[in-house]
Amino acid sequence: MTTVSIADIQVLPLEVKIADRIAESNGSIQFVSQLKYQSPQLTSPRPFESPPTSDTLTIIQYSPELGTLIGPSPTHSLLLSTLTTSKNPFFHEACVYLPRTDELYLTSNLLQSSSTSLYPTILISRLKLTRSPSSLQPNTIAKLDWAKLRPPPGIDMPNGGTAYREGILFCAQGSVVPGTGGIYYMPRTAPPQALVKGWYGREFNSVNDVVVTRDGGIWFTDPCYGFEQGFRRRPELPNQVYRFEPTTGECRVVAGEWERCCGICFSPDERRCYVTDTGMVHGDGTRDLMRPATIYVFDVVYEGGQPFLKGRRTFAFPTRGVPDGVRCDEHGNVYAGTGAGLEIWNEGGCLLGRIDVPGGKGIANFGFGKEGEIFLCGEQRLWVVQLDGGKVEERRRVEEEERRRVEREREEEAERRRVVEESEVD
Repeated sequence: MTTVSIADIQVLPLEVKIADRIAESNGSIQFVSQLKYQSPQLTSPRPFESPPTSDTLTIIQYSPELGTLIGPSPTHSLLLSTLTTSKNPFFHEACVYLPRTDELYLTSNLLQSSSTSLYPTILISRLKLTRSPSSLQPNTIAKLDWAKLRPPPGIDMPNGGTAYREGILFCAQGSVVPGTGGIYYMPRTAPPQALVKGWYGREFNSVNDVVVTRDGGIWFTDPCYGFEQGFRRRPELPNQVYRFEPTTGECRVVAGEWERCCGICFSPDERRCYVTDTGMVHGDGTRDLMRPATIYVFDVVYEGGQPFLKGRRTFAFPTRGVPDGVRCDEHGNVYAGTGAGLEIWNEGGCLLGRIDVPGGKGIANFGFGKEGEIFLCGEQRLWVVQLDGGKVEERRRVEEEERRRVEREREEEAERRRVVEESEVD
């Protein structure tokens, strides 16, 4: 397929609204204050000098802790949009960033065929990013080349993914054709390889999300959305979470009793596992507000030399919609794509804030890029957010080093004076 080049990408400051939690808990949505970051480094128009555009993102801050993450001058850019062209939802899932090549891979939502006799399809998008050479805006995306790719043979209806070795692990949801679906490794320069396609003779339902732990274990979720959306055969298994050991070929069920398990991730120390349940939303789009829309957390414990998920408990419930994709940052904070946009909790389950996206549908997934960089998949739109929290921590580190330097100089000066005074006495 052809490649589309996008240049002159605007970098815009992010508006931050500080919510009044007490007022909101009493049923009134109020904001204590509104911060408009106007960084002098930005050369693009200021979006809040006039009414915000339909592509504008907004940060809602519920806790002062969020300030450490977002920093003094967070920004965002709209990278791609199909709203005024095909309106196709090309930016739905996966959102896998490969740092070595500075590339981003995404999967689309269902793309309907023009023929009623054909099943829907899913395409893979590959974005080659070009960074700004400006020292004022280092690592800012200045240009991208967007290629839409048909999934290679075997990777039927790809959904979630994660970086793996020299390529990507893709979740192939499968099709109505027997023997399809599973976890596939797609190297950048070689045909894909099937790693696990079923559980002891039974096909998976429609593998949704995948993560790899440091010991090489491959953990993935398997809900029944493919069947509900009409492109997969009737399920042969319950909706479950699995762990696959590639060195032995062993595939274990590690968590059951789900409505629809979707996103999965681990804490930085891998002692906790987070799994989202999107049971509130059925495959045909209907919703049952009494069903789960929940992030659950498990303890990872070892018995008989094998990892188990124990102590299942509710971690968080989103402010809007369902939590789909979920990830942890290096500090243990938990991020999830929800009906509002991107919601962020600390490791204690307290909501720190969220990044609201326009359109009223939120995001299904997102991905971390370079330091402080987050890509947001908004179906017909793709944004990148640049948080500035790293600069806050760096500034604190520099300030602490400067404080210690001043203290050392004072101590050295006091010691010199003491020596001089003692010599004068002698």
